[in-house]
Amino acid sequence: MTLSRMVFKPLNQLSHFLLNVSSITHFTNRHYYSSLPSHNLETVNKLIHIFTHQHPSSPELTTFGSILTTNIVETVLKSFKNWETAFKFFNWASNQSGYTHNCYTYNAMASILSGVRQNAAMKSLCFDLINSRCYVSAGALGYFVRCLGGLGMVTEANEVFDHVKKMGCVVNDYSYNALLEAVSKAGAVELMAVRMSEMRDNGWKPDKYTLTSVLQCYCRAAMFEKALDVFEQIDECGWVDSYVFTILIVSLSKAGEVDKAIRLIDKMGELNISLNEKTFYVLIHGFVKGGKVDYALNLLKKMQSFGFVPGISLYDVVIEGFCKQKEFKKAFELYSRMNETGIHPDVSIFKILISSLSDEEEMMVLLKEAKDHVNKKSMIMLLNTALTSLVKDGSTDKAHHLLKATMNDDDDDGDGDDAFKIQNLVTLDASSFGIVIDGLCQKGELELALNLFNSMDQIGCKKTLLVYNNLINAFSNANEVEKCHELLNEMKTNGFPPSQFTHNAIFGYYCKIGDVNGAVNMLRELHTHGHQPWIKHYTLLVKKLSVNRKVADASSFLTMMTEEGYFPDMIAYSAVINGWLKIGEVDYALKMFRDISANGRCPDVVAYNTIINGLCKDKRMSEARDIYDEMLRKSLVPSVVTYNLLIDAYCKTGEVDQAVCFFSMMSEKNRNPNVVTYSTLIDGLCNAGKSDEALLIWNEMVKVCQPNKIAFMALINGLCKCRKPDVGLVYFEEMEEKNMRADTYVYVTLVDAFISLSNAPMALCILRKMIQNERVPDSLDKNCAVLREALVKLLDDALTSSEIKSLIEDGSVPVHLLETGGILNS
Repeated sequence: MTLSRMVFKPLNQLSHFLLNVSSITHFTNRHYYSSLPSHNLETVNKLIHIFTHQHPSSPELTTFGSILTTNIVETVLKSFKNWETAFKFFNWASNQSGYTHNCYTYNAMASILSGVRQNAAMKSLCFDLINSRCYVSAGALGYFVRCLGGLGMVTEANEVFDHVKKMGCVVNDYSYNALLEAVSKAGAVELMAVRMSEMRDNGWKPDKYTLTSVLQCYCRAAMFEKALDVFEQIDECGWVDSYVFTILIVSLSKAGEVDKAIRLIDKMGELNISLNEKTFYVLIHGFVKGGKVDYALNLLKKMQSFGFVPGISLYDVVIEGFCKQKEFKKAFELYSRMNETGIHPDVSIFKILISSLSDEEEMMVLLKEAKDHVNKKSMIMLLNTALTSLVKDGSTDKAHHLLKATMNDDDDDGDGDDAFKIQNLVTLDASSFGIVIDGLCQKGELELALNLFNSMDQIGCKKTLLVYNNLINAFSNANEVEKCHELLNEMKTNGFPPSQFTHNAIFGYYCKIGDVNGAVNMLRELHTHGHQPWIKHYTLLVKKLSVNRKVADASSFLTMMTEEGYFPDMIAYSAVINGWLKIGEVDYALKMFRDISANGRCPDVVAYNTIINGLCKDKRMSEARDIYDEMLRKSLVPSVVTYNLLIDAYCKTGEVDQAVCFFSMMSEKNRNPNVVTYSTLIDGLCNAGKSDEALLIWNEMVKVCQPNKIAFMALINGLCKCRKPDVGLVYFEEMEEKNMRADTYVYVTLVDAFISLSNAPMALCILRKMIQNERVPDSLDKNCAVLREALVKLLDDALTSSEIKSLIEDGSVPVHLLETGGILNS
């Protein structure tokens, strides 16, 4: 029989233990007090007293070493309630002259350590047993191995098993079953197979306990097809019981194999085998997690039919499962059934149900029912759940109405719906107001939000910093800064120190609209309270000023920040430097960049890239190179953007060799070129007439990144400039195959290049494609003049003249290409 066909038999730890009870009773259940001679009993009591109440190094102990026996030691060990005391006594006994532990004293100590899960001490005991070379019977070996298995110490269990075998112990089926049980808990399938084979070779036939371990091993390893094979084999032998079913079903459920688990549960019913209470709990949780909530409910009913009383936690998980699946009717039916059976729902169930509702009336019914079952604090939480649910559902007006009704506001202008007559149902807290105020603010109902906020005082509900901040932030976003200041003053009057958020909400408004004076005043307010301005706000301000060509104001603002004791982030400095560059003030930008370093700040890579970009555009390449070298000296690693800027600039100034040099540097600095890098360099090489080198770069690019439309067009345009339109046409066709539509200038460039090489037919072919793909340049396009000239040449060429005339006659050539240049007259 192969391991994969082994079967598993339901059994619990107790029944497994009783399998070989006859072989282990003598060392696990003997009552030594009744069998020991009286003088030994006296020794036992004295040893217990010394180790329990005195120091283990007591001189009195020296009189006991010579009279120790294994019976005495085993009895003393089993009398200790503290494992550390027992272990000290065990080790003390080990060191007594003339005394040697036997397998039963080892097992007594192992039982104690295993019971309190002391792995380290158990490992020490394991080594001690191996080194002692004492005789261990087959039954005693099984018991010791089981203790190790209970702690998950499979490696140690295997070592002890092999050692005892070498010492002459004739292991039996109980010994093997104990080892296999330990192995199964670790899910060690390969080790299980080795030990099973060894067991059969030694003449021991696997029984139901063996197969139970095999089944459990496969389940632990999530090898469920194998486990089911074993289960079928057990079933064929008639060994299936509740324990076997439980192992397999629980494992399948936890692994999400709920359909297979359900089939097994159905089979249990056919065999009149029932689950225990603990298994019901595990399975119901597992089925809900696996999305089989209906079956979980059936299990809940079946559990009740067996006389078990489900705890509130089971109702909780099943109701939540139905709500997650949006089967709210089933959730409420179960809730009603709970009440009918006298099981009172807890706050968790009420919260789940309220969160699932969108109907306010149903919410109110639940809130009223909850009052009889939960405390005041929980009622506030449930009300807040209802408010949150309404706001989240977009029914902020209903949430507002509900809150007003709860305030016992008889003057409310509501529709008188009885659903909202819940005065005195619950005491409101600040979070209740905060939920609704936030909802109103999100809908832009700021006046309603403010009125609700002010009404907190009417019912004695203390305002909070959080609600103040949220309101101030909402008014700031709505550009109503006067209200923000009113609320800020009210906060201070009511003893609420403004937080960093408070000030930044107002500071952000002034930065957003570009009001430097307002921003400066708030900055001083921030400084007074020891708060930091948020980077995103002042960066937005300087960017706004720079875009509006108020770069001097942006620079002054950053200077003022420094004077106030703040150190603006480098992002803000980069924005202002870029602003100077945009208006052509490269020297001002460079001065600001230098001033940053002079003031002890270290510009980051973005700032360096910004100034390099400005210098490159101004064709000040030597200075740009100096800035690059400065980056290296300061141990800043240039980014891909840095190299792209320099490569592009050198290509445009015709210094393509320098561009290639920087391209090579990228790999030295572990910076991978991107498609922009390659496209830029390819274009530069082609402009320099180095088309062969450009193609080498292209071939390198396709190995590391996918060429985009811009890359293709740069290469095609460059090859045409190098009088290689035939090669460019190959890449043009490849581009079309990739569904990339070339821009108009690429078509014009190809037409012009083929004409310059006296290949009029191919130029005509490209022209047809241009017309077909609707890529003819319009009258304002600079390529229009180039195409007109090409048309004239094609009309003059005998090979293409007639077809060009046909295109003109059928209207394929737009009129704006014919109006000048004498084409119409031709």
